[in-house]
Amino acid sequence: MPLKTINAIEIKVGSYIIIDGLSCVVKNIDVSKTGKHGASKVRVEAVGIINGQKKIAVMPGHDKVEVPFVEKRKAQILAMNNEKANVMDIESFETFDIDIDEEARGIVKEGDNVEYWNVEGEKIIKRKV
Repeated sequence: MPLKTINAIEIKVGSYIIIDGLSCVVKNIDVSKTGKHGASKVRVEAVGIINGQKKIAVMPGHDKVEVPFVEKRKAQILAMNNEKANVMDIESFETFDIDIDEEARGIVKEGDNVEYWNVEGEKIIKRKV
């Protein structure tokens, strides 16, 4: 559930938005000028935070866009295999299984402290702390 909505014209590179139900980070934005009888158009290129899927959306500048809630927390890896890890949250001591981001797979190992992101209920390890 998104916490807020913004106008499409307010989107910035590096911000988080929801496109087609997928939480994404914005990589590129193109804004066209307003025409004689129309509103400006916004073309947004984004990449999924969890799965890395590329998304492109074109919309009027006055359209509302949802912003996902991204919670960044710390945990310690207890056990792991290639794509998943069993971690313990450092603050709440909760243990759970979590996916490992492609960029972090070769870097993290058992016993490391990591930063994981909770994006709209989906969790993923993003980097080593």
